[in-house]
Amino acid sequence: MRVLGVDPGLTRCGLGVVDAQAARRITLVDVGVARSHPEDAVPRRLAAIADVLERMLDEHEPEAVALERVFAQHNVSTVMGTAQISGVVMLAAERRGLPVHLYTPSEVKAAVTGSGTAGKQQVGAMVTRLLGLAEMPKPADAADALAIAIAHAWRGGAAPAASKASTDAQRRWAEAERAARRRG
Repeated sequence: MRVLGVDPGLTRCGLGVVDAQAARRITLVDVGVARSHPEDAVPRRLAAIADVLERMLDEHEPEAVALERVFAQHNVSTVMGTAQISGVVMLAAERRGLPVHLYTPSEVKAAVTGSGTAGKQQVGAMVTRLLGLAEMPKPADAADALAIAIAHAWRGGAAPAASKASTDAQRRWAEAERAARRRG
Protein backbone atom coordinates (compact mmCIF):
# COMPACT_ATOMS: atom_id res chain seq x y z
CA MET A 1 0.00 0.00 0.00
CA ARG A 2 1.36 3.42 -0.94
CA VAL A 3 0.41 6.27 1.40
CA LEU A 4 0.91 10.03 1.17
CA GLY A 5 1.21 11.57 4.63
CA VAL A 6 0.55 15.29 4.99
CA ASP A 7 1.51 17.59 7.87
CA PRO A 8 -0.59 20.60 6.85
CA GLY A 9 0.69 24.13 7.18
CA LEU A 10 0.32 27.32 5.19
CA THR A 11 4.00 28.29 5.34
CA ARG A 12 5.45 24.76 5.35
CA CYS A 13 3.42 21.67 4.44
CA GLY A 14 5.21 18.37 5.00
CA LEU A 15 4.63 15.67 2.37
CA GLY A 16 5.88 12.11 2.77
CA VAL A 17 5.21 9.00 0.69
CA VAL A 18 5.85 5.50 1.97
CA ASP A 19 5.20 2.00 0.70
CA ALA A 20 3.95 -0.51 3.26
CA GLN A 21 4.58 -4.19 2.70
CA ALA A 22 3.67 -7.31 4.64
CA ALA A 23 4.89 -7.58 8.25
CA ARG A 24 4.63 -3.81 8.58
CA ARG A 25 7.79 -3.15 6.63
CA ILE A 26 7.86 0.36 5.27
CA THR A 27 9.98 1.98 2.60
CA LEU A 28 10.57 5.64 1.88
CA VAL A 29 9.38 6.69 -1.57
CA ASP A 30 9.69 10.48 -1.33
CA VAL A 31 9.64 13.27 1.22
CA GLY A 32 9.56 17.03 0.95
CA VAL A 33 8.08 20.27 2.10
CA ALA A 34 5.83 22.52 0.05
CA ARG A 35 6.42 26.17 0.98
CA SER A 36 4.64 29.47 0.55
CA HIS A 37 5.77 33.00 1.30
CA PRO A 38 4.10 34.53 4.36
CA GLU A 39 3.92 37.94 2.68
CA ASP A 40 1.91 36.61 -0.29
CA ALA A 41 -1.89 36.76 -0.36
CA VAL A 42 -3.61 33.65 1.01
CA PRO A 43 -5.00 32.49 -2.37
CA ARG A 44 -1.49 32.58 -3.86
CA ARG A 45 -0.12 30.69 -0.84
CA LEU A 46 -2.80 28.01 -1.17
CA ALA A 47 -2.02 27.64 -4.87
CA ALA A 48 1.73 27.30 -4.19
CA ILE A 49 1.14 24.46 -1.73
CA ALA A 50 -1.50 22.86 -4.01
CA ASP A 51 0.90 22.84 -6.99
CA VAL A 52 3.53 20.84 -5.08
CA LEU A 53 0.91 18.54 -3.55
CA GLU A 54 -0.67 17.78 -6.92
CA ARG A 55 2.72 17.04 -8.51
CA MET A 56 3.46 14.58 -5.71
CA LEU A 57 0.04 12.93 -6.05
CA ASP A 58 0.44 12.60 -9.82
CA GLU A 59 4.03 11.36 -9.64
CA HIS A 60 3.63 8.77 -6.87
CA GLU A 61 -0.04 7.73 -7.26
CA PRO A 62 -0.72 6.85 -3.61
CA GLU A 63 -3.62 4.60 -2.67
CA ALA A 64 -4.54 6.71 0.35
CA VAL A 65 -3.88 10.11 1.89
CA ALA A 66 -3.26 10.44 5.62
CA LEU A 67 -3.67 13.92 7.04
CA GLU A 68 -3.04 15.35 10.47
CA ARG A 69 -6.34 16.44 11.99
CA VAL A 70 -6.62 20.16 12.71
CA PHE A 71 -6.78 20.78 16.43
CA ALA A 72 -7.54 23.90 18.43
CA GLN A 73 -4.67 26.19 19.30
CA HIS A 74 -4.47 29.61 20.87
CA ASN A 75 -3.11 31.09 17.63
CA VAL A 76 -6.19 31.49 15.41
CA SER A 77 -4.21 32.46 12.31
CA THR A 78 -2.16 29.24 12.54
CA VAL A 79 -5.32 27.14 12.89
CA MET A 80 -6.90 28.93 9.92
CA GLY A 81 -3.90 28.30 7.68
CA THR A 82 -3.72 24.66 8.72
CA ALA A 83 -7.45 24.21 8.09
CA GLN A 84 -7.22 25.90 4.69
CA ILE A 85 -4.38 23.61 3.59
CA SER A 86 -6.27 20.60 4.95
CA GLY A 87 -9.15 21.56 2.66
CA VAL A 88 -6.80 21.82 -0.32
CA VAL A 89 -5.43 18.34 0.45
CA MET A 90 -8.90 16.82 0.86
CA LEU A 91 -10.09 18.36 -2.40
CA ALA A 92 -7.06 17.14 -4.36
CA ALA A 93 -7.51 13.62 -2.95
CA GLU A 94 -11.26 13.60 -3.62
CA ARG A 95 -10.73 14.64 -7.24
CA ARG A 96 -8.44 11.61 -7.66
CA GLY A 97 -10.84 9.25 -5.89
CA LEU A 98 -8.42 8.72 -3.00
CA PRO A 99 -9.61 8.05 0.54
CA VAL A 100 -8.50 10.59 3.16
CA HIS A 101 -7.83 9.47 6.72
CA LEU A 102 -7.41 11.95 9.58
CA TYR A 103 -5.16 11.36 12.60
CA THR A 104 -4.58 13.44 15.70
CA PRO A 105 -1.00 14.27 16.65
CA SER A 106 -1.33 11.92 19.65
CA GLU A 107 -2.47 9.03 17.43
CA VAL A 108 0.51 9.53 15.14
CA LYS A 109 2.97 9.74 18.03
CA ALA A 110 1.54 6.60 19.62
CA ALA A 111 1.70 4.68 16.34
CA VAL A 112 5.32 5.56 15.65
CA THR A 113 6.84 5.69 19.15
CA GLY A 114 4.39 3.86 21.39
CA SER A 115 3.67 7.05 23.35
CA GLY A 116 1.04 9.64 22.46
CA THR A 117 3.07 12.28 24.31
CA ALA A 118 6.37 11.77 22.48
CA GLY A 119 8.25 14.90 21.44
CA LYS A 120 9.19 15.93 17.91
CA GLN A 121 12.77 14.71 18.39
CA GLN A 122 11.57 11.26 19.46
CA VAL A 123 9.11 11.02 16.54
CA GLY A 124 11.81 12.11 14.08
CA ALA A 125 14.30 9.62 15.52
CA MET A 126 11.79 6.76 15.20
CA VAL A 127 10.88 7.73 11.62
CA THR A 128 14.60 7.74 10.79
CA ARG A 129 15.07 4.33 12.38
CA LEU A 130 11.92 2.74 10.93
CA LEU A 131 12.78 3.85 7.40
CA GLY A 132 16.48 3.00 7.75
CA LEU A 133 17.58 6.55 6.92
CA ALA A 134 21.09 7.85 7.52
CA GLU A 135 19.75 11.07 9.02
CA MET A 136 16.51 12.56 10.28
CA PRO A 137 14.37 14.23 7.60
CA LYS A 138 14.48 18.02 7.89
CA PRO A 139 12.63 20.18 8.61
CA ALA A 140 10.41 18.58 11.26
CA ASP A 141 7.39 18.99 8.93
CA ALA A 142 8.93 16.40 6.59
CA ALA A 143 9.53 13.90 9.41
CA ASP A 144 5.99 14.53 10.71
CA ALA A 145 4.50 13.84 7.27
CA LEU A 146 6.33 10.52 7.14
CA ALA A 147 5.13 9.69 10.66
CA ILE A 148 1.53 10.36 9.56
CA ALA A 149 1.98 8.09 6.52
CA ILE A 150 3.51 5.36 8.70
CA ALA A 151 0.68 5.66 11.22
CA HIS A 152 -1.86 5.10 8.48
CA ALA A 153 0.09 2.25 6.88
CA TRP A 154 0.28 0.43 10.19
CA ARG A 155 -3.25 1.24 11.23
CA GLY A 156 -4.43 0.06 7.82
CA GLY A 157 -3.17 -3.43 8.69
CA ALA A 158 0.03 -4.04 6.75
CA ALA A 159 0.58 -6.93 9.21
CA PRO A 160 -1.46 -8.39 12.03
CA ALA A 161 -0.74 -6.26 15.10
CA ALA A 162 -0.19 -9.29 17.33
CA SER A 163 2.21 -10.99 14.92
CA LYS A 164 5.88 -11.50 15.71
CA ALA A 165 6.58 -9.17 12.77
CA SER A 166 5.14 -6.18 14.62
CA THR A 167 7.17 -4.05 17.01
CA ASP A 168 6.43 -3.43 20.67
CA ALA A 169 5.13 0.05 19.76
CA GLN A 170 2.82 -1.46 17.13
CA ARG A 171 1.46 -4.01 19.59
CA ARG A 172 0.80 -1.27 22.18
CA TRP A 173 -0.96 0.78 19.48
CA ALA A 174 -3.24 -2.15 18.63
CA GLU A 175 -3.96 -2.77 22.32
CA ALA A 176 -4.87 0.91 22.79
CA GLU A 177 -7.21 0.76 19.78
CA ARG A 178 -8.96 -2.32 21.17
CA ALA A 179 -9.34 -0.66 24.58
CA ALA A 180 -10.78 2.49 23.00
CA ARG A 181 -13.34 0.44 21.06
CA ARG A 182 -14.40 -1.36 24.24
CA ARG A 183 -14.91 2.00 26.01
CA GLY A 184 -17.21 3.02 23.22
